[in-house]
Amino acid sequence: MNVHEGKIVVISGAAAGIGQAIAVRLAQEGAQIVVVDRDQATATLNSIQSFGGKAVAIQCDVTDASSVAALKADVDKIGSCDILINNVGIYPMQRFDDISFDDWRRVFSTNLDSMFLMTKAFSSSMRKAGWGRIINMASDTVSLLVPALSHYIASKAGVIGFTRALATEFGEYGVTVNSVAPGLTRTQGTRAISETNETLFELTLNMQSIKRGEQPSDLVGAVSFLASRDAAFITGQTLYVNGGITRTT
Repeated sequence: MNVHEGKIVVISGAAAGIGQAIAVRLAQEGAQIVVVDRDQATATLNSIQSFGGKAVAIQCDVTDASSVAALKADVDKIGSCDILINNVGIYPMQRFDDISFDDWRRVFSTNLDSMFLMTKAFSSSMRKAGWGRIINMASDTVSLLVPALSHYIASKAGVIGFTRALATEFGEYGVTVNSVAPGLTRTQGTRAISETNETLFELTLNMQSIKRGEQPSDLVGAVSFLASRDAAFITGQTLYVNGGITRTT
């Protein structure tokens, strides 16, 4: 189904993992994808081009204002961004006593400052057009008892607050702003965690209502819906997609 036919989607952190899965799904549904990542996104482009989808890849440090400004200029040559998905994020496991201020700032810069810069760059054209979708990736850890992630959890709580605040300001312009909160998802990035913390995955599975590990493919339907015309009256919300670990909010 061409749910997103004619839409231009900008996705950060889309070279692999959850971002890659979202990029492929929305391309399958007719969108033209701008794959944004600090690393090369050859695998994502190959996946999209394999079925005739439209995509370009632009390398960008989304924590740097000048790099994001250059990205905006490149996207403008293609057209106006209709759907912005702020997906990039890092999650180093560190006990609070081991976190330096530089560690703290790096997590916040990647997980939250990047959303400010990307939204600042692309939201004005959406508001002028009277239509747009902004989807921010949060985390279910904000509602769980997870140790050694205080900087990550604090940044993701900030994402939820940022989402709600933007929804308040952008609603009158036809732009919705929502967040998706994944659970512990099996990706290339989380393999490093699983090598030393496999019990974390086991504990997560035991807490889930749906007894299987979460995959990137489990998230793409929720993102696609929030990006669609059908979600026009949904804004300021955080949708937990985690197999039922969080059953209340």
